[in-house]
Amino acid sequence: MAAVSSQGMDLSLQFLLALAIVIVAAKGAGYLSTRLRQPAVLGELLAGLILGPTVLDMMHWPVFSDGYLEAILRQLAHLGVLFLMFIAGLEVDLKAMTSTGRPAVFAGIMGVFAPIALGMASAWPFGLGLQHGAFFGLVLAATSVSISAQTLMELGVLRTRVGMALLGAAVVDDVLVILLLSLFMALTGGGGGGALTILWVLAKMGLYFGLALWLGMRFIPRLGFLVSRLPISEGVMALATVTILLYAWTAEALGGVAAITGAFLAGLIFAQTPLRQQIETGFHGMAYAWLVPVFFVNIGLEANARALGLNGLLFALIIIVVAVLSKVLGCGIGAWIGGFTREEALRLGVGMASRGEVGLIVASVGMNAGLLGGDAFASVVLMVLATTLLTPILLRMLYPQAAHRPDWANVPTA
Repeated sequence: MAAVSSQGMDLSLQFLLALAIVIVAAKGAGYLSTRLRQPAVLGELLAGLILGPTVLDMMHWPVFSDGYLEAILRQLAHLGVLFLMFIAGLEVDLKAMTSTGRPAVFAGIMGVFAPIALGMASAWPFGLGLQHGAFFGLVLAATSVSISAQTLMELGVLRTRVGMALLGAAVVDDVLVILLLSLFMALTGGGGGGALTILWVLAKMGLYFGLALWLGMRFIPRLGFLVSRLPISEGVMALATVTILLYAWTAEALGGVAAITGAFLAGLIFAQTPLRQQIETGFHGMAYAWLVPVFFVNIGLEANARALGLNGLLFALIIIVVAVLSKVLGCGIGAWIGGFTREEALRLGVGMASRGEVGLIVASVGMNAGLLGGDAFASVVLMVLATTLLTPILLRMLYPQAAHRPDWANVPTA
C-alpha cells in the first residue's frame, strides 16, 4: 500500500510541475506573439513545438519518468477542446450568419470542398489512400478568421462588405466542417460504406441532431432560469459544464458523431438563452486560463517536426501551398459567384486562408482515430503556423492604402 501511495504521489508531483511549465510556456509565448502583432495561438503552438520532441523533448526529461503523465495531459487537452468548441458555439450568431447573404454562403461552401479536393490530390502521391487522403483534405478545409478579423480591424476595414462576409463565411465553414467530420467518423467507424450503411448513419445523425436540439431548446432555458434563482454557488456555470460533458458523451456514444460536435451543439443552444453573456464570460476565464493553452501546447508535444525528413518537409511545403491556394480559389470563386467583384473576392479568399483551432481539433481527432500518422500531423502543425504568419502579410498587401494609414486613422468604417 505504501509503494502504491508513493508512486501515486510521485506522479502527482510530476503532473503539478509539468502543468505549471506548460501554462507558463503557453502564456509567455502567447504574450510575445501578441507583442509581435500575431495571434496568441501562434505562440502557444510554438511553445508546444519547443517543449516537445522537435526541440527539448520535455516528456522524456528525467524528472518526468511516469508514463501516465502524457495520458493525463492528453485528457486535459481533450477537455480543453470540448470547452473551446462550446465557446465557438456560443459565439455563433445565427441571425447574423443568415444576413451576410450569398457571397458568404457560397464562399463558405466552396471554401470547404476546394481544400478537400486539392488536399486529397496532394496527399495521393505521398501514399495516403482514399480514406486517409479525404480526411487530410477535411483538415485543410477548416479555417480560423480570428487572425484575419484582427488584421482587418487594425486596417479599419472590418465593417466593409468583405469584412462582414468574411465573418459569415467563417461560420458557414466551421459548421460544415464539423458536420462533415461527424459524417466521416461515423462512416469510417461503421464497418462499411454501402448504401444501407450510409442511410443508417445519416438517419442516426439526423435523429441525434434533432433530439439534441429539440430537448436543449425546450428544457435548457428553463433549467438555466431555475438554477440561476437557486442558492447554489456558480450554479449556471455548473449546469453549462454538465451539459457540455453530457452532450459530448451522447454525441459519440449514441449519435455516432464526434464528441466535439456535441459540445458545439451545447454552445449553440446556450447562445439562444439570456444566460449567454454570463456563461461566455465565465467560460472564457476558465478555459483560456489553462485548459485551452494545454490543448495547443499538447499539439506541439505530440508533433515531432525533427523526424519529418526530406520527404516529410517536402510534403509539409506542398501542403502549405495547397492550404493557401485552395482557400483563395475556393472562397474567392464562391464570393465572386455570390456577387462580389474580383478584387473583393480575392480579399475574402486570402482572409479565409489562415488555419487555427478547428483545423487542429480535426487533426487531433484524426490522429487519435489512426487516420493521420505522426508525419502528417506534424505537417498540419507546420501548415497552421505558416498560414497564420502569411495571412496578415497578404491582407496588408491587398489593402495598401489602409496599411499605410496612421494608427489613429485605423478605425472601423461603415
